[in-house]
Order: sequence, then structure tokens, then C-alpha cells
Amino acid sequence: MLDIVVAIVSCLLVGVVLWDAFEVIVLPRRVNRDLRIASLFYQATWFPWSLIARRLRGNTRETFLGAYAPLSLIVLLGLWALLLVVGFAGLHWSIGTVVDQPDNSADFGTDLYLSASSFFTLGLGDVTPDSSISRFVTVLEGGTGFGFLALVISYVPVLYQAFSRREVNVSLLDSRAGSPPSAGEFLLRLGRKGTTEQLRDHLEDWERWSAELLESHLSYPILTLYRSQHEHQSWLAALTMVLDVCALIMSGFVEYPAPQAKLTFAITRHAAVDIAQIFGADPHDRYVDRLPPEDFARLKDLVGQNAGPDAEGRLAEMRMMYEPYVSAISEYLLMPLPSWLPSERPDDWQSTAWSD
Repeated sequence: MLDIVVAIVSCLLVGVVLWDAFEVIVLPRRVNRDLRIASLFYQATWFPWSLIARRLRGNTRETFLGAYAPLSLIVLLGLWALLLVVGFAGLHWSIGTVVDQPDNSADFGTDLYLSASSFFTLGLGDVTPDSSISRFVTVLEGGTGFGFLALVISYVPVLYQAFSRREVNVSLLDSRAGSPPSAGEFLLRLGRKGTTEQLRDHLEDWERWSAELLESHLSYPILTLYRSQHEHQSWLAALTMVLDVCALIMSGFVEYPAPQAKLTFAITRHAAVDIAQIFGADPHDRYVDRLPPEDFARLKDLVGQNAGPDAEGRLAEMRMMYEPYVSAISEYLLMPLPSWLPSERPDDWQSTAWSD
């Protein structure tokens, strides 16, 4: 009876791990189920990591947070491999695998060694199965290990390609909207030299960027944890700034045609809402007002001199459509949201490690 129970548990363990790896690496869609190895792993590790990060400041904090995503990916892959090795070792033990080895002794440690050797396709040959069913399990594990390693090798480049594509537009904001980016600075700089056609082109680019962000970050949620290389930049700050710009245009604060702004706002807000759902936090409990009355007055003086009497009300309604969600993401990931007003600090491209 014990052999049967161990065999069933081992098969379930192997099946659960393989399905979890399939959902994370292969399946190109969001998985809403919380009871998963990957979800439980990130819930258990992100909380203490972020708790420590809250006590840090400046570059130390960003460096510490930036190490989490790549490190957690390595640990998760190792955890999957370990569980698979243990699962197949349990199968060997339950079927009473007879092993051919020099001292003719066998225990669970031997089964574990045989399982690890088969999974990683070492082919050492010092411990070999000596029955038909144990040989079948060994071959099955070898094929599983080979396929698992192939998936890992193909998964990591895809992940980093998506990260690189995301960061290109984030980096471009440095000279176009400041560091950190702000809607006020973006519109001021565009107003000095830009045209309606240039603004439309920018919004089209950001519409496409937001769509790629939505698809890649829902398929690979770990990308949300990857932080930008520069302290004052992040994908969340860029996403929020784009929403701010579109909200100002659609509310009538900026005299630019609104059709493209509506399209960009729709897909960008969609991305903010769906990504916020990954973390399972109620956005309305995390809402932070980013535009107090004194900042609103300054913003209106900068970009909204021709705003109509109902523009302020429309802007408030539009802000409530996305600010609770980006606030929830910001609180969870410890990524600060950008201000509406231009920053007084120089852009990142204007400063170096050797600056006075």
C-alpha cells in the first residue's frame, strides 16, 4: 500500500511541475489560478525581499530590487528541476528499482542519485537499473530532463528580448520627457519644437509599445519585476506618463487632435488594469493622489491656459480610470510613479559618474 501511495504522489508531483513549467514558459496567455508552484514561490520570496528593500535607500535599494528578478528566475528553474528529480526518485523507490552497482546496496539515496543522473543526462553508468519497468522510468526521465533543459535554453532569450524591446522606448523618454518622465515636461518639450503630426507619431509609437507590453507581461509576468538600468526610469513610470498625456489631451487641456490619444489611452489603460490584476491587490485601497491642488494649478499654467471650464472635471474622471491601478502596481513593485510636473533635476544623459 505504501508503494502505491508513493507512486501516486510521485506521479502527481512530476505532473504538477511539468504543467507549471508549461504554463510559465510555453503557454502564451495569462493563468488566473493562484495555487501554482510559480505563484507560491514568488509570493513566498517577494514579500521578504521587498520588506528588506523598503529599509534601503537610493542606488542600494534599486540594485537590491534589480537583482530579484534574474535571481528568482534561476532559483525557480532549479526548484522545478529538484522537484522533478525527487518525483522520479520516488517512482524508482515505489517500483522497487533494482540497481546494478559495485557494492550491490540500494536505498532511497541511490534512487535519488539515479534520478538526478538520468534527469541531467550525465550517463555516468556507475548505477544502472536492472529491470524493464525501471529502465522505462529512467528513459522517460532522461527524455523529460532533455526537454526541460531545451525549454529553459529557449525561454531565457525570449524573455530578455522582450525586456530589451520594452526598455528601448523607456530610454527614449530620457531626452523627451525628463528623468523621471512627466506629462508636463513631455508636452513642454514637444510644444517648443513639435507639431501635431509629431505628437500623433509619438502616440502611435506608444500605442504599439503598450500593446506589446500588455501581451508580453501577461504571458511572462516575471517581466514586471525586471527593472530598468537607470534609477529614474521604469516601465511603470513610462506607462503612467503616457496615460497622463492622453488624459490631458482628451480633457481639453492641450490643443491637439484627440482621436489618436483615445486609441493610445485605451490600450495603455488596458495594459495597466490587466497587469495590476496579476498581483491580486484591490487598486482602490492603494490609490494615491498624484495631483494635489497646488500642483494642478502649476500644471494648468504650464500646459492648460486654454482649457475650458469643464476640463478639470473631465481630467478627474479620466484619472480615476487608471490611477488606482498604477498606484497598486507601484505599491507592490516599489516603483515610484512619475509626477505630473517637470522635474528640477537634469536628465540622465546630462549627468555621469564623474559629474561635479
